[in-house]
Amino acid sequence: MNRQELSDAVSDAGWRYVLGTLMTTVPVGSVAEAARVAARCAAAAGPDADGHLWLDLRADHVQVSLRTIGEGRPGERDVALARAVTDALREAGLATVPATGRAVQLLEIAVDALDIPAVRPFWKAVLGYADEPGVADDPGAAVADPHRLGPTVWFQQMTEPRTERNRIHLDISVPHDAAADRIAAALAAGGVLVSEAAAPAYWILADAEGNEVCVTTWQGRD
Repeated sequence: MNRQELSDAVSDAGWRYVLGTLMTTVPVGSVAEAARVAARCAAAAGPDADGHLWLDLRADHVQVSLRTIGEGRPGERDVALARAVTDALREAGLATVPATGRAVQLLEIAVDALDIPAVRPFWKAVLGYADEPGVADDPGAAVADPHRLGPTVWFQQMTEPRTERNRIHLDISVPHDAAADRIAAALAAGGVLVSEAAAPAYWILADAEGNEVCVTTWQGRD
């Protein structure tokens, strides 16, 4: 399934496709309720839970994510699981909420480097990170938190030394229908739009001192 097909397949159920992951949020009123929601999600996923389902439990919400472990993006099984989880939640009087605004997002850190194989081991070691599944033999691949608590760090190839701008920037991956509001809020807060040449894949913004951030979506990448 391509990105458009993945997004279309789950949007009406309150899920969004963000950075290779299907995500939604379930509002709850306590940690105890969050645990019950998590158990219901796991039961709905059945034997596929361990290979596809990730849950983040908080006192006010449960973030539910689906992605086939070891694959670069979800597949048809993940879409089916998203619908099964949604149905199970609805049967319990719970609802997934459309993941616009701040409901779901994923953060990445991009490090610009002339010699990626030389700097990548440092970031992997100092952060206690690991190779992303399936890319252990790629010396230029991103490194990821094995516990999925911290942002992924990826490396952008430079062609010549650069000193006039920052060489580490953030990538904020948001639902495709949340990007416009996020960008507007950033500009209203004093930011500037550096470039929209690659939109809707990403927009480059900067703060008042020129520190850059990319707001990214899945669109424009297939």
